[in-house]
Amino acid sequence: MTLSSRNWDDLRPRLVTGGALIAAGILVIWLGGSVFAVTAALVTGIMVWELARMITADKAAQALQLGVLTAACLLLARHMGPVFLMPLLLAPAVAGAWLLRRHHAIFAAYALGITLAGYGLTLFRDTYGVVWLFWLVIVVAGTDIAGYFGGRILGGAKFWPAISPKKTWAGIVAGWVAAAVVGLVFLLLTDAGRDLIWISVVLSFASQMGDIAESAVKRKMGVKDSSNLLPGHGGLFDRFDALLGAALFMLVVALVVDVPDLRF
Repeated sequence: MTLSSRNWDDLRPRLVTGGALIAAGILVIWLGGSVFAVTAALVTGIMVWELARMITADKAAQALQLGVLTAACLLLARHMGPVFLMPLLLAPAVAGAWLLRRHHAIFAAYALGITLAGYGLTLFRDTYGVVWLFWLVIVVAGTDIAGYFGGRILGGAKFWPAISPKKTWAGIVAGWVAAAVVGLVFLLLTDAGRDLIWISVVLSFASQMGDIAESAVKRKMGVKDSSNLLPGHGGLFDRFDALLGAALFMLVVALVVDVPDLRF
């Protein structure tokens, strides 16, 4: 199959939308503080709203309520004491499982994952700083871009065709290579240790599993995209699923070991 015969119809809208998201992301990450916290809360709330709409499209009011609840809980979690943290982070999952009355376990698991990841990103920015969060985001973005072009150009065997029929082993490995390169660049520019390279590769795989997890719930619910908010990308859940997987992975890492110290 020649390159000209491949389907690149979605490339232009992906580039335009992706460029706008990258520019906005760089700005809010750099600003940090309340700007980043509010943005993360809003984006997380929208993703929970999208999840609820995928599961029960006929409960629009309840989906909106769950999105607002999620954003409010994340903002409160940043300012309330530790005793309130887990109840606030669990609240959207529990409330949605009760309100939607369909696929309780699926909604609760995914909503909790989204909420934890949203909280984790705010925590990472506050605790580890702007350079650290740029590393995480660039690893995820590099994995996505390399995976897209690697899969389209090289093709080959599918990675997990039952869940994500477009994802190939070539794209998966291309993402790992890109992550290793990003890790090497940050290793040269910061005080990080050499472990940053393999950590970047594992982080890349975690982001790919976030993508796979979102594909699984979409196939289960029989939908193509989480919503139509972003031209060429579907919804925010479609765009940030990999970042969610990476953030959840780093949350687990932060609980058991010291995270890489990235400072110029």
